[in-house]
Amino acid sequence: MEIKCPEIGICGLSCRLCPNYHMNTKSQCLGCKSDGRMAVGCPFITCGIKKKELEFCWDCKESETCEKWEKHRELGKKRDSFKCYQKLEDDIAFIRKNGVTEFEMSQKAREQLLKEMLQEFNEGRSKRYYCIASTVLEIEELKEALDEAKKNSKGPDIKERSRSLHSILDEIATQKNYYLKLRK
Repeated sequence: MEIKCPEIGICGLSCRLCPNYHMNTKSQCLGCKSDGRMAVGCPFITCGIKKKELEFCWDCKESETCEKWEKHRELGKKRDSFKCYQKLEDDIAFIRKNGVTEFEMSQKAREQLLKEMLQEFNEGRSKRYYCIASTVLEIEELKEALDEAKKNSKGPDIKERSRSLHSILDEIATQKNYYLKLRK
């Protein structure tokens, strides 16, 4: 079967905003449906791709009654694992309404902003935080936060630049009731 979107998990997670996708080591994940992850597998890969030859759970005729996918989505409303699941339901609804291509375009825009944060504002301890912010905040909010942080940050001190962006993102999160930590 041909995989068209390796950076979108079969369950609906966006790999582009995952900390493991942005590692610079041999253990870097290239997406839930990359060759390495397909070999390891997950229950959704086994069921959807390997058994039913479907790239996404929502394409399955049993998607509305699938207990496994429902449980995953319900847990995603309350908890995260190594990646932020806060927008999973919104992302699935967006894909169902607008299609995978539109979703992929929005995730590429988010990823570009994330890469900018990681390159210009990551003091070595903020990757997960920036990944969560890139998942949770609206694209325009991310752009405005980056622009403001660039204006406020003078000089080469990466810790100062990081503190500035953190402060701006935290302020937006407080105003909008966003949660910028993994929920355990």
